[in-house]
This record gives sequence, structure tokens and C-alpha cells, in this order.
Amino acid sequence: MPLKKLIFVILSFISFEASAQVKDTTKKNVADTIKKDLTTAPDTVKKLHSNPLSLIPPGAAITYGAISFWIKPIRQIDFDVQGEIHKTSPNFNTKAESYFLAAPIVMAYGLNLIGVAGKNTFIDRSALLALSAAYAGVSSLSIKHFTHRLRPNKSDYLSFPSGHTTIAFMGAEFLAQEYSEKSPVYTVIGYTFAVTTGVFRMYNRDHWFSDVVAGAGFGIISTKLAYLTYPYIRNWLTHRDKNGNKKSMMLMPTYQDGAPGIAFAKTF
Repeated sequence: MPLKKLIFVILSFISFEASAQVKDTTKKNVADTIKKDLTTAPDTVKKLHSNPLSLIPPGAAITYGAISFWIKPIRQIDFDVQGEIHKTSPNFNTKAESYFLAAPIVMAYGLNLIGVAGKNTFIDRSALLALSAAYAGVSSLSIKHFTHRLRPNKSDYLSFPSGHTTIAFMGAEFLAQEYSEKSPVYTVIGYTFAVTTGVFRMYNRDHWFSDVVAGAGFGIISTKLAYLTYPYIRNWLTHRDKNGNKKSMMLMPTYQDGAPGIAFAKTF
């Protein structure tokens, strides 16, 4: 059936992205782990570990979504999928995807709290996540307004690409980058949450199939781009001055007068 075959295409992201490397994890005291992450500023950041060929699936996903605007058979698949959903699950309704999309990110930080260290420190990991979110947010929001596609439920013209799916796959790739070297299981779990998010967006009639596929591509690309560019940004912020003294940068969480915040300090 068309829907099952097309969902299988999305599921193929999991097997392609999953790492075969498995390493033993080292258990640490939670307080010591957090303290080390907040106070350590390594000279280098561990970069993107993926093979360049891993950029092909997200690139193909974005391309697929884009050509659905011009190639009628591709666009017809959207209508066929929605037709089958309407036929088989006319009363389906859930908000679970709003929680599933954040699950890989929560999992990444949860693993660190219980002593399973990720690839980067807390500060670098958080900066990488923020940069990934910035890339994902700017790309998806700007394209939504540019393409002006009507949602299946006709609620607005912000259908393409799926923002929920973009964030979900961004988080899944973030979890994979930090933990796939520990075990491919983490990658599979993260991508399963992401795929489920995309499927639910279709079943809730919030998005067309091509919206979801493109959203997956944008999410994965955003995280990969963050891991490629962040080391250069960080080195620029912490490079040495003319006298050879290393410039430093520090980010610390703050809480004052009932308001949380972040303190930034940099030596020049």
C-alpha cells in the first residue's frame, strides 16, 4: 500500500544514520560530571563524525520536498497518502508529537546526568544544540512563508516544511552525534521518536507527506551543519591575542531576583 511504502522510506533514515561502533560507557558521579562540564573549556571541539555520504539522505529528502511543487506525480503522492489516512483513520487525533519531538534532546542530557558522558562538554554540547536550532528555525520558518502551502486541514498556509519534524530530526541527529559512538541503540531510539513525530503530523492532517520528508532533511542538515561550523566559531571566540595569551570565554547560568539567565564573560 502507498502509505506503508512511503513511511518505509522515512524509516530508512534510521538504518543509514545509525553507527556500528559500540564502546563501553564509563559511569561517573553526577555532580562531578556536571562540575567538569561547566568548568572545562577544551582547546578543541569533537567535530562531525559522520561519513560525507551521510549528507545524501537529508539532501535527497529536501530535494524530494522541493520538487513536489513542480512535479505533479510527486504532489499526487501527498494527496494519495492523505486520502488513505482519511479512509483508515478518520478520527485520529493526538498531541503526542509535541512531546516526541523533544525526546531525543531530553535523552541526550538525561544520559549525561546519569553518568554516560557524551562526545562534548555540557557547554559545547549546549552551544551546538542552540546553533542547530538556529539553523533549523531560520530555514524552516523562512521557507514556510516563502512557499505558502496550504495545510491538509486548511488551517493556514505554513505547511512546508514540517516544523515539528524538523526539530525532531534535528534532535535525533544531535543525540546521534553525541552518543552513537557509545552505542547505535541511542541513534535508533532518537530516530524512532523523530519518525513517529513525522507520521503523527500526517495523521493529524497538519502536514503533507512531502512536508514531513523535507522537514526530516532540514533537521538532519541543521545539526550536521552546526557540528561542522561550531568549532570554527568557538576557535574565533577563544583564539590567542598578539602576545600569545589565550583569550577565554565563559558562560555561566545565573538566577537573580527570580529570573534565570546566562552570564557571558570574554577576555580581550
